[in-house]
Amino acid sequence: MTSPLDIAVLCHTGAGGSGVVATELGLLMTELGHAVHFVGPAVPFRLATRRCAVHGPYFHQIGSYAYALFEQPYPELSAANTLTEVILEQGVQLTHAHYAIPHATAALHAHAITGRAPVVTTLHGTDVTLVGAEPAFFHTTRHAIERSHHVTAVSQFLADQTREVFQTDREIEVIHNFVDSQRFRPVHDPQLRAQFAQEDEALLIHVSNFRPVKRVNDVIDVFAGVAAERPARLLMVGDGPERAPALERAQRLGVADRVAFLGSFPDIETVLGLSDLFLLPSSNESFGLSALEAMSCELPVVATRAGGIPEVVEHGVSGLLAGVGDVDAMTHAALEILGDPAVRTRMGQAARQRAVEVFHPDRIVPQYLAAYRTTLERWGG
Repeated sequence: MTSPLDIAVLCHTGAGGSGVVATELGLLMTELGHAVHFVGPAVPFRLATRRCAVHGPYFHQIGSYAYALFEQPYPELSAANTLTEVILEQGVQLTHAHYAIPHATAALHAHAITGRAPVVTTLHGTDVTLVGAEPAFFHTTRHAIERSHHVTAVSQFLADQTREVFQTDREIEVIHNFVDSQRFRPVHDPQLRAQFAQEDEALLIHVSNFRPVKRVNDVIDVFAGVAAERPARLLMVGDGPERAPALERAQRLGVADRVAFLGSFPDIETVLGLSDLFLLPSSNESFGLSALEAMSCELPVVATRAGGIPEVVEHGVSGLLAGVGDVDAMTHAALEILGDPAVRTRMGQAARQRAVEVFHPDRIVPQYLAAYRTTLERWGG
């Protein structure tokens, strides 16, 4: 039996996809007997909702410091300093950084200080497509990618785009995201569903951080088209800058009374499990974790053919894909699925089967463990 590892994890602490994946991976590593130390400014969202055992995972808070000569805070330096302390005090062998900057840069700084804990960096998407592509961060992001001891990406699309954007031939291993199919599963509770929709109404759902890239106005437009043809309700789960414009659009289109904005709803698996169809009209998705969680709940997905989504959703099998901004095509796709119960059932079952067979933790977590051990064999603990 191979020996357990001591791993430090740097990640975003909010409810976004990268933080969710990082936290769930850390929890699974703990269940396998490895020691996992989360390092961050706050307890990660998914970790805060779990009861941690005596054997972890552990959390180490990054301090916030004010210094007269600093005109602005330097979170990377604070993270590197706290991570250095954790490496030295806890015997950490390896650091897993989720996002190139600031996490990989902080991890590389701590590695340079300690001479220990080589860095595995996972690219999740916007660290490449938005942040890294900004001129102000281009060189630091490229440096973090090229100097990390092992680099993974959550989709082939993202790996290819990273090499193109940064003009690098860096080897990038593709390790897809995963979903807990026992947690995300269909929910058969008519009384609970009745809190959101009547028996004859289709229940559509969208989950995101409501940033412009998610095109939440398209969600409203698609729903308005569906609601014009059949009784339906829409659940909008999440929060962000596009929430207010989406509400205004729903009011303007006359469907606001059939759209519920639930905010950052903690019990996401329940509302997904009660729904009939998932909408994801994003202009770019490195993977589409929310779509995968919906698929695991036996929901067909209507989404755009953008980024890594086609690696998750099989067009015509587990859902239907359309071009970015093609509201008419997505509306037609939604009506096609909802209009034929046999089609909706077939696609929903195919979606869950794909989630369970292709994206189950039992398939994905061993890939990360192999990456950890390969890194340690090559670069030392």
